[in-house]
Amino acid sequence: MQTIIKISELSKTYETGHQALKCIDLEIYEGEILALLGPNGAGKTTLISAICGIVSASSGSVTVAGNDIISGYRITRDLIGLVPQELTLGAFDTVWNTVSFSRGLFGKKPNPTYIEQLLKDLSLYDKKDDELMTLSGGMKRRVLIAKALSHEPRILFLDEPTAGVDVELRQDMWKLVRRLQASGVTIILTTHYIDEAEEIADRVGIISNGELVLVDHKETLMRELGKKQLILELKQPIDALPESLAKYQLEVSDDGCQLTYTYDTHSTRTGITALLQSLTDAGLSMRDLKTSQSSLEDIFVNLVRSEA
Repeated sequence: MQTIIKISELSKTYETGHQALKCIDLEIYEGEILALLGPNGAGKTTLISAICGIVSASSGSVTVAGNDIISGYRITRDLIGLVPQELTLGAFDTVWNTVSFSRGLFGKKPNPTYIEQLLKDLSLYDKKDDELMTLSGGMKRRVLIAKALSHEPRILFLDEPTAGVDVELRQDMWKLVRRLQASGVTIILTTHYIDEAEEIADRVGIISNGELVLVDHKETLMRELGKKQLILELKQPIDALPESLAKYQLEVSDDGCQLTYTYDTHSTRTGITALLQSLTDAGLSMRDLKTSQSSLEDIFVNLVRSEA
């Protein structure tokens, strides 16, 4: 895949001494959706701001489509659309004028047909003549997205775009994101809704304490870091685990009615067949059994906890 953003040894230390970013190396590929996950204060917004040229890095470099973000700022900024966390909008202008003005700021010729379709895609068209001050928080969020897309960027940054918005807007937004990706737009988003990242992202990056802990394809993370578990429900509770079952490192529920066995799905031998035979030999009868797989949220929580 072709790299559209290349980040090399990027660091940011504020005057207070706080190091928000620590030697970040990352390549973002053209046309992908990359989700950046991390707790509050992890450095997600600082990273996005540095790429967009809003925050000056202390060291390192960033190129966008082969252009350095400092020496080629005008070129790189024209390629990027940014939806910030904050609802930074005026009060008295209309939706249509606000979005059209944003397009003009990037030197783009007026294109009413494009603006009309954009507002329709965001369920904003019926509000096009409304003043911004009259809109709800969710509608204002939609306007921010329209402003970011007004100049038809090749790259879109979404910084916590669904924070505090209703379910309908979240669904509309992700439909739009998929359409944008289908048209070739590269999308980088930060989110606290891990289920969204699990559903929509191609790759996931996890940031903790200013460091990029890892970045990989979502399926790879789920496969390599996710745990597969076999949960066995017993017909009769047990007070203690028989010595013959100790090698399986089973977890026993508080009521003694359930055993949990964690195993590697990629191993040539999962040990399940031997475990079931050992249960029978120990005189334990099963009522039911089921399997479960770790979610992306489980992986995220475990990684951040280990970095803390």
